[in-house]
Amino acid sequence: MGLSVTISAADAQDAEHILKLQYLCYQSEAELYGDWSIEPLTQSLDALRAELDEGYGLVARLGDEVVASVRARLDEDGTVRIAKLIVHPRMQRHGLGGRLLDGIERHFGAEAAPAEPSAKRFQLFTGHRSEGNLRLYRSKGYAQVAARELGPKLTLVTLEKAAA
Repeated sequence: MGLSVTISAADAQDAEHILKLQYLCYQSEAELYGDWSIEPLTQSLDALRAELDEGYGLVARLGDEVVASVRARLDEDGTVRIAKLIVHPRMQRHGLGGRLLDGIERHFGAEAAPAEPSAKRFQLFTGHRSEGNLRLYRSKGYAQVAARELGPKLTLVTLEKAAA
């Protein structure tokens, strides 16, 4: 009997699992850009916990194992900044990334709690060579709004989508 993947809000107990998964998932990005000093690979557990406390996170579990995650926070201008969408390499290309994006959009969008401010837009970024990421984000309705060269090997592409 197979296990199904469940998605739920991340909590403090998930932080260590998320950090380990993040380290695994960003190896390919580090290799792609030839830079192992990228923030997702150097982030501390305390910094990750602070992100969860200040924003909102989701985890996808296969049984008890955290196999995917995403974090986001709503700025005062109504922009939800989505960050660190990660999916375990063996679980990629099965729709988990899209499900996590949908979950973030639901949480901050039209389905947000009445007392919570809702989003005006959703924004995320990735490197210009990260074709899988760009393909996913575009398939979910995100469009490029900016590109900023950070060095000879990396241009950061910012994508955005209006809230429903």
